[in-house]
Amino acid sequence: MGFDVALPLTESAAYDLIVDNGESLLRVQCKFSAGRQVDLRRIHSNSTGYVVKRTSSGAYDWLYVLCGIGSEYLIKDCLSGRRAVNLRDRDRLLHHAVPEVAD
Repeated sequence: MGFDVALPLTESAAYDLIVDNGESLLRVQCKFSAGRQVDLRRIHSNSTGYVVKRTSSGAYDWLYVLCGIGSEYLIKDCLSGRRAVNLRDRDRLLHHAVPEVAD
């Protein structure tokens, strides 16, 4: 898409990437899914067991999802408080062939 991408220095943020679209910096949460439903919870373990967190309001700006079949989705909203989302065709990213650069 031609955007500059930065990685946060810590793993504690509710987002995985920062995207500069030329107008603003956007926080992007990245997820992988084998099917059309994506779990939005963050799950990690600590000394007392597993911790499950739902997304809080305003935690990220965009949600990017890579599916097991190679399709990609971009949802330009923060889906706070939800356990999961069903992917919709309108959010699917369509890729166009990139022309090769001559040596």
